[in-house]
Amino acid sequence: MRFANPSYLLFLLIIPALVWYYLKFNKQESSRIKFSSIQIIKNIPSGERIKFRYVLKILRFVCLTLLILALARPQAGQKGEDILTKGIDIMLCLDTSTSMRAEDFKPHNRLYAAKQAAEGFVKNRKNDRIGVVVFSALSFTQCPLTLDYGAVLDFLDSVEIGMTQTDGTAIGTAIATCVNRLKDVPAKSKVIILLTDGRNNMGEIDPWTAAQAAGAMDIKIYAIGAGVPGGAMYPIDDPVFGKRYVKLPEDLDEETLIKIASLTGGQYFRAKSSEGLREIYNKIDKMEKTEIKINEYTKYTELFPYFILPAVLLFFTEVILTNTYFRKVP
Repeated sequence: MRFANPSYLLFLLIIPALVWYYLKFNKQESSRIKFSSIQIIKNIPSGERIKFRYVLKILRFVCLTLLILALARPQAGQKGEDILTKGIDIMLCLDTSTSMRAEDFKPHNRLYAAKQAAEGFVKNRKNDRIGVVVFSALSFTQCPLTLDYGAVLDFLDSVEIGMTQTDGTAIGTAIATCVNRLKDVPAKSKVIILLTDGRNNMGEIDPWTAAQAAGAMDIKIYAIGAGVPGGAMYPIDDPVFGKRYVKLPEDLDEETLIKIASLTGGQYFRAKSSEGLREIYNKIDKMEKTEIKINEYTKYTELFPYFILPAVLLFFTEVILTNTYFRKVP
């Protein structure tokens, strides 16, 4: 709470002076009539009304105090803030081809590690819209751009290998799907985070053409190549011997991913472990930060009516009591 006119509070110094004056005046008034002997007044009973006449002066002092506080205009403040920001629109583009089942990101496979790292990235963002595109031979939007991070996390959790019903790696088509989602949005910055473990072998759009289209629309691509160099163990279900592992040769086209990133002003990263993948997402998170401007303000509510109303009530109470219960008889 604050006072808009604090100088009026100086009038509160009058209250102690008035109290002193009234105490001294009453003492002098009680000694004006002199008696030759006090025996004459000892037998006169003192009425209850006379004993409590000081209540009138207390009412008067309290009323005056409340009026002075009302003149000082007490105000209650409520702080608030306006956040002015132009966020970043981010499309997470995940490869769901069968090669993502390779288990070189111990203790899980590549897709599981990619989902975990992407979920950690989403949890670190604020005020940015995020969407999800999945692809293999085909691509589709798993989650449109949204500020509902809970929904994004739910959609990421439901991403599975083979969910596009076709196998292969259509990197160009995946980029084009992301570009279509980002091209008409008014965001300050537009970003695609592309994660794959293979090379483009499907789709009608080649990665370079898609990347050039992204660059022309000021869409930046961060490309992540997933997989341990030299190949990885891949699980297969053998109808005779059950689950067994075979060596999956490395098929990551780093040259294409580097070119895709450079054409859009982005950057290429190689992820060789789950920890390395999380570090890559953390680096991208730090590079793509939203500038936030916060305007703080305080809204004040006038409180003087809460002081005037009781002051008026006390004033009329004093007047009524003075002319009724404490009325002086000449």
